[in-house]
Amino acid sequence: MTPSLEDAVLAANRTFYAAFAERNAGGMSRIWARDHAVACIHPGRSAVHGRDAVLASWRAILDSPQAPVIKCADAAAVVLSDVAFVTCVEHIGDARVAATNVFVLERGEWRLVHHHAGLMVPPRDARRPSANTLN
Repeated sequence: MTPSLEDAVLAANRTFYAAFAERNAGGMSRIWARDHAVACIHPGRSAVHGRDAVLASWRAILDSPQAPVIKCADAAAVVLSDVAFVTCVEHIGDARVAATNVFVLERGEWRLVHHHAGLMVPPRDARRPSANTLN
């Protein structure tokens, strides 16, 4: 059975997060597009444009001894012809980060052209002390 286009995009998304988890700069370089413009927005940062600048930003993260341990969850893919996006939640310690990864079909493989991640607000009930904690 041939995997669906969504399955192929989700596999590319897993490749991206595997490179991150393994601190693999070569793997990170391979997943980003070469023939298309790319951009990246790390949490709390401004946009980085261009393959060289984007990969330099990832190398700085991956080479850092404080590089976070990250787990991707709830990934869902939408394919729009030769462009696709994945929405997911990144778990970094106790923090949750909403992420969107945009892929393009390049030379027969799904390649990342945009990653955007931003902190999620804790659920309302997690922000208020309960009546039991006030006593």
